[in-house]
Amino acid sequence: MSTIHNIEFVTSVDHPKQLPPETVAEVAFVGRSNAGKSSAINAMANRRRLAYVSKTPGRTQLINFFLWGGHGHLVDLPGYGYAKVPEAMRKNWDRLVGGYLAARERLAGLVVIMDARHPMTNLDRELLEWFAPRQLPVHVLLSKADKLSRGEAAQTLAKVRSQLGEMPLQTSVQLFSSLNRQGVDQAIDEITRLLREGNKMPPVQGESGGQNPIG
Repeated sequence: MSTIHNIEFVTSVDHPKQLPPETVAEVAFVGRSNAGKSSAINAMANRRRLAYVSKTPGRTQLINFFLWGGHGHLVDLPGYGYAKVPEAMRKNWDRLVGGYLAARERLAGLVVIMDARHPMTNLDRELLEWFAPRQLPVHVLLSKADKLSRGEAAQTLAKVRSQLGEMPLQTSVQLFSSLNRQGVDQAIDEITRLLREGNKMPPVQGESGGQNPIG
C-alpha cells in the first residue's frame, strides 16, 4: 500500500499576495464542493485530518499548501459550484483560485476530483476548457467509486475517458475511493510523476485567460 510520507501543512492563504514563494513544483487539487477533494488528500497521506473535511459544501474557503518531502507542494483549492454561498464570497474564491491557476509558474499539473456518480458536469467542463491554454497535465479522480457497482464504475470510467479525449487537454482518469482506498496507489504514482517532471522543468508563465475559471 502506497502512502504519501513526510507530508506537512505549510500555510493557508485567502489572497493572492499571501501565496508562498515558488521554490518547488506544485500539483493542485480542485473539484466541485463536496466531491471528496480533501478526503482524497487525507487518504493518500493515510491521515484522517491532514486536509480539512467539511460536511457543509462550500465551507473550505482557503488555498491550503502541504509540503510533500522532497517532491513538492500539494495544493488544496477551494471547491466550486455551491450555490448557497454569498455572491461576494464566490467572487473572492473565483479571484483567488482563478489567479492561482492562471499565473502560478511552478504549477506542474492539476488533479480534478469528480463524484463518480455525477462526473463531467457543466462546471467541470467550464473549468477544464478554461484551464486548457496552460497546456499542463490534468489527472481526473472519479471519487466515491465505492458507491457504484463494478459494471457502473467501468461504464463511467470509459465514458469520462472518451469525453476527456474530445477536449484539447493532456488528460488521464481513474476510479478512486477514499473509503476503501481504491485507486490510492495509482493516484500517488501519477502525482509523484507530475511533481518529478515539474521540478525538472523551468518555470513557465501561465497563459489562461482571466481570473474566473467557472463563470
